[in-house]
Amino acid sequence: MLDPKKIEQIARQIQDSLPKGVKEFGDDIEKKLRMILQSQLGKLDLVNREEFDIQTQVLLRTREKLTAMEQRLNELEAKLEDKNTPYGNNSIKEE
Repeated sequence: MLDPKKIEQIARQIQDSLPKGVKEFGDDIEKKLRMILQSQLGKLDLVNREEFDIQTQVLLRTREKLTAMEQRLNELEAKLEDKNTPYGNNSIKEE
């Protein structure tokens, strides 16, 4: 759910940017703006900050695991190459 204080702040910013003649309608416009903003923002597929932060941490842990797995895979591939090379890395070159 969106923070009502943020919606009020946005409504006030919109009201402050309106021309002087329109501002004279005052509270009525602010209430309607708040209702419209809340309705339209509620339709958006948004996540709250807490969810975003949690998913960011999950992504960081996943990235760390992926990096470790890539490093381990490279080590295993290097060992496999060494085993498949005749005489290890000290192979005799033919002239």
